[in-house]
Parts: sequence; C-alpha cells; structure tokens
Amino acid sequence: MPHHARSRVAAPLWRAALAAALVCAIGLLPWLTRTDPALTVLKARSADRAPTPEVLAGIRAQLGFDAGPLHLFVQWLGGLPRGDAGRSWVSGDPVTPAVLQALGVSLLLTAVALLVACCTAALVCARTLWLGSRRRLGGRRTGGTGSAMLAALPEFLTASVLATVVGVQFGRLPALGWYGPQYTILPALALGLPAGAVLGRLLDDLLPGAFAEPWALAAAARGLPGRNIARQALRRCVPALLPNTGLFVVGLTGGSVAVEQVFDIPGLGRTTLQAALAQDLPVLQAGTLALLLLAAAATGLAHVAVRMVTGPASRDGALPTLHGPPPTGSRRAVRRVLPFVYGGLLVLVIVLGLPRDPFALDTAARLRAPSWPHPLGTDALGRDLLARIAHGALDTLLLALGLSAAALLTGVLLGLVPRLSGPLVDTVNAVPPVLAALLVTAVAGRGPATPALAVGTVAWAPLAAHTSALLLQERATPHITATRALGAGRWYLLRHELLPAVLPPVVRHALLRLPGIALALASLTFLGLGAQPPSPEWGLLLAENQPYAERAPWAVLAPAAVLALLGALAVTAADGDTGGSRGGGRGGAPGGRRRRSRGAPYRTAAAARTTHRRPRSEDGGSRSGAHPMTRSGATR
Repeated sequence: MPHHARSRVAAPLWRAALAAALVCAIGLLPWLTRTDPALTVLKARSADRAPTPEVLAGIRAQLGFDAGPLHLFVQWLGGLPRGDAGRSWVSGDPVTPAVLQALGVSLLLTAVALLVACCTAALVCARTLWLGSRRRLGGRRTGGTGSAMLAALPEFLTASVLATVVGVQFGRLPALGWYGPQYTILPALALGLPAGAVLGRLLDDLLPGAFAEPWALAAAARGLPGRNIARQALRRCVPALLPNTGLFVVGLTGGSVAVEQVFDIPGLGRTTLQAALAQDLPVLQAGTLALLLLAAAATGLAHVAVRMVTGPASRDGALPTLHGPPPTGSRRAVRRVLPFVYGGLLVLVIVLGLPRDPFALDTAARLRAPSWPHPLGTDALGRDLLARIAHGALDTLLLALGLSAAALLTGVLLGLVPRLSGPLVDTVNAVPPVLAALLVTAVAGRGPATPALAVGTVAWAPLAAHTSALLLQERATPHITATRALGAGRWYLLRHELLPAVLPPVVRHALLRLPGIALALASLTFLGLGAQPPSPEWGLLLAENQPYAERAPWAVLAPAAVLALLGALAVTAADGDTGGSRGGGRGGAPGGRRRRSRGAPYRTAAAARTTHRRPRSEDGGSRSGAHPMTRSGATR
C-alpha cells in the first residue's frame, strides 16, 4: 500500500483509538476516584435520603454496579448502533433525546456566538485591511492592544455584567432561561467577544504579509480597486485560521459551562458538567461522544475549506510565504515603549500592594469604594483589593507563564507532526476544561496543582493546530521546493526555513493566550474546582466578588482590569520581540536589514502561480516576476 494511502487509513484509526480511550476513561471515573458510585447517585437523586446499606445495595442492583465497569461500558457501547445511549442513572430518562436536545441548544448558541466573533474579528482587523488596500500599511499591525484587552475579558464575568446591567437593570433583553432565539443574544456576546478578539488578532498578524506579496504589489501597480486587493488578502490569510476556527466551534459548544450556568441555559456544556459532578456516566459518555463527533466534523470541514480556498497552489508548491516587512520608524519606537508602559503599570500595582496585608478582615469596611486608604476598594469581607491583587499576582503570573511556556513547547513539537497531532488535537479540544479537571482529580487527587494540570492538558491544542496550519502553507512555498531541489535535507529545511517562519506568529499566539490561561484557571475557580479561600488568586477574586458586581462594581473591575493589562503587555511585548522576524523568517538580520535567502529568485519567479483561479487582468501577479516591486525587500 502506498505511503499516502496508509496515512489516510491510519488517521481515522488513530482518531477512533483516542476517542475510545477517552470514553473508556470516563467510564472508569467513579472507580478512579475511589468513591462509591451508588453513594454519588443517591446524593444526586435525593440529598436528604440516608445512605443506608440497604438503599445503596438496591441502587447497585438496579444499575448493575456489581458487574463492574467493563460490563457497564460494553452494555452502553452495544446500544449505540441502535441510537440507544442508555438511561440516566439519576433521572432514569433516556439519554439520547436529552443529549441531542442539549446539543441543539449549544449549536444554536455557538452559531450566534460565531457570528458575534466574526463581527468582532472584522472590527479588530478593519484598519489593517483599509490601510493595506491603499498601500499605507508599511508592514505594521494595528489591532494588537485593543484585541488583547478584549480577549482578556473573563467570559463568566462578561456574562454576569451583561445579565445584571442589560438584562436586569435595563430590561432590554432576557437574562435567564432559554425560551427562544432572543435568549441567545447576551450569552453569545459573552462568548463571541473574546473569541472574536483572538481570531481577529491572529488574522491581523497575517494580513501585512499578504499585502506585501508580489501579487498584491503588482495589482496595486496596475490600479486594481483596493477592495479587491483586500478581499484577496483575506482569502490568502483565512486558510491559516480555519483549523483554529474549527477548534473554537467545539470549544464554544462544550466549553461554555460558566456562561450556561450564569444564564441558566440547558446546553451540552452544562449538561456534561452536571453529569460529571453526579457521576451520571451514561449522560457523561454520550455528551463527550457528541463533542468528539462534532470535533471530527469541524476538522473535516476546515480541511475541505482550506483546500477549496487555496486551490491547487498548496499541492503545486506555489504559495508565497506570509511574512511581511517589520515595522519601521516611529511605529517601531511606539511598540518598544508600550510594553514598558503596561509593564510599569503592572509592576506599580504589585509594588504598592505587596506591603499591605491581603488577609486582614475589616467587616466595618465591607465593599468600600476606592479611596485613599483603599485605592482599589475592599471586598465583601473588608479586605483590601489592592493587597489581594498584588499578592495574588505572584502565583497567578508565575503559574500562567509556566503553563503558557509548556503549552507553546508542546504545541510546536506536536504541530510539527500533524498526522500524529491532528486527531490528538481534536480529541483534547473536545474535552471541556471542567471534565479535564475532574479526570485529573480522579487520577492525581484534589490539590493545588490540579487546576494547573487540567488547564495544561488542553492549553497546547490551539497552538499545535496553528503550527500545523502555518507549516502546511510554508511547505507549499516555491523557495522550499527550490531549496529542497538544491539538496537540502529535512533537518536543514526545518532549522533554517520552516521554524524561523512558523515560530514568530505561534509565539505571538501563545502570548495572546497568556491571559486566557489565567482565565481558564479562573473559570475552574468560578465553578468550585480551582483555588480555595482565602487564597488571593485572581480567578478566586473574580469568583468571590462576582455576586456583588451590581452593588460594588470595583470589586470585579479591578482584577478584570489587571487581566486586561496583562493581555496588552503580552501582545505588545510579542510585537516588539518578534517584529524583526516578520521580515522574512530566517531572512531577518539585526538592525532591520534583511539578507536575500537562497530561495528568493525561485520565490519571486513562482509568485505568478497564485492561489486564486482568476483572469490574469484581475490577478495582477501573473507577470510580476520581473517587476521591480516584487524583487524589493517587501516580499520578505
């Protein structure tokens, strides 16, 4: 069997094996936690009923616990071909209709959230598109700081504020329940705004390179309308984002547990959480299987969309590299200053708060507004918020940085082997963080490291998908083909061509997700699975003060503002550190000077082989190989 055919057969088998392993692990959850499943089911059914030996024995006999987990799993698996996922251990109702109904609710919410995310992403990169279509971009990105702050918004906090202000105080939109499409607006905003900020920032990171490619330069020289150039630049950059968009679909469907809790939405995430807490294995297994199937479908559609958008260019090795010139002049100077500004503000908050006692109680000063004795106000127990934020910064920042570094290293290494990591990414991404925390707790026990292990288990998946997508496009560039034809081996290509081109955007992506790591820990804390009081961890601060958002908004705005400041610092620091690398991956040189790569003649000559099947008069790049603009440093 040819190698290509073997890989096509091996990928589905690898995906099926991973899905089976995950579902089996869920089936062993009660036995892994070394708890009596009959006792857990009894508490879920009726918390007031005494757990006498007779009652527990009756539950075991009714549900077949004495036969062991393997028998239960085989019995549940045997009913799947008939569409029968068993009956709930808690309610006794059929599982399949309940899971399908919850999946429909989550898919509707996800669809509206994706619409919000697309609109948000369009706003984030609108200025870059406008400047690029008029040849005024100069290689710079424009949406970094604002999108980073927006991406750092905690979803559960945004949901609580929207429900309180818009839903309750203004009464404009329904804030609780699920009785029609109008109930999707507020939760979709809470989910879509941060997701759209991340997608828009990733797109804004690629657009300058697309506008600097030979086809864009030649099209502008021939006087084509700017809107056509902007549209084709979008088409050029979208394939690199489609795998991450597929991950967002699955993540929003199963990972929106906190938002569904706030708005009382009977979605799949909330259903899975309730089943996990009650150890209702038939519901939990069916919900996880639905997420796995959704992940496989989303990944397949993303791959089909990438092939449709790129056309034969990826197969023929005719894609230009997406790396534009680094920012120059005053823009670079501004980017060098901004990280110090944001970092200085963050350090100032920490320095001012460290001498204060974060655990001192003053019930007479509960929920005090910001004042000179308490610059950021007090919480519900009268503790100084500035002190708690400063002391919590040490643990939160170190933990988030460590997890981000581990996620970046794991994502890059696995992203370099997409045939191995692709199904693994889909499987890991289908696991909600809450379920990951419960599985980690079952294996490692409950402790302060459990939330970090749970978040670290799933945090690398988007970075691996991004690495694989960029690697696929970079391998299809003419200069890689030319360098390989000149005798370069795989190690040389990886070290001198592929990694220098892929690492800068992936590092920026990892830094953009740095606040998201802290938010994931905060979400687990919000659901009662993270840090415990009286810890000053930032996620716990948000969770503790969230019920007082209407009465004392400063109690939640202060830690949220620090998280947004962390996001702005991460992105601006990434822009300053990797800006020079955007001049061409390995071609960047100190001082902003770029040396010509060995593959440059082949790259510029093959730029006519565009990814778009359009007439030559519209393409503008079919005869641009010898055009002076295409041979300038702007191409790399």
